[in-house]
Amino acid sequence: MSVNSFRPRKFEDFEIVNDDNRVIGHIRVKPSGVLWAPTDAKMWYGVSLNEFAAYMQQNGKRQDK
Repeated sequence: MSVNSFRPRKFEDFEIVNDDNRVIGHIRVKPSGVLWAPTDAKMWYGVSLNEFAAYMQQNGKRQDK
């Protein structure tokens, strides 16, 4: 008898919308990095998780959980 299991996703996609609920871009979060694509773009722009972490620590605003 075989055991079934769930396969984890390789990435998560999110749409970024403006005040008019129009899509202005997409964010893709992967285990290896974060990607950004403007609306209807054929290319993604990405940074590694290390680059993202360094940028956020230097430029991000501290948030309460």
